[in-house]
Amino acid sequence: MALIDLTDFEARLLKWISASDFVEVAWSTKRAAEAFNVKEKEVYEALASLTVKAKDYIQIFYDGGSIRIVADY
Repeated sequence: MALIDLTDFEARLLKWISASDFVEVAWSTKRAAEAFNVKEKEVYEALASLTVKAKDYIQIFYDGGSIRIVADY
């Protein structure tokens, strides 16, 4: 899979993550869902999809009791 296979929402989410600092500021699925006016489930599904479709552009890890996400898109 390639970046061209991203849905519109996946691409927008990846760009948003790239422009944000979710290393210093812990990731919040609830805040992401509110920002995109979607359900939290849709955010979880998009993140899972991005780890396959954009695996070279996103890193999700756990640190200090919180999820951290870094992306370069």
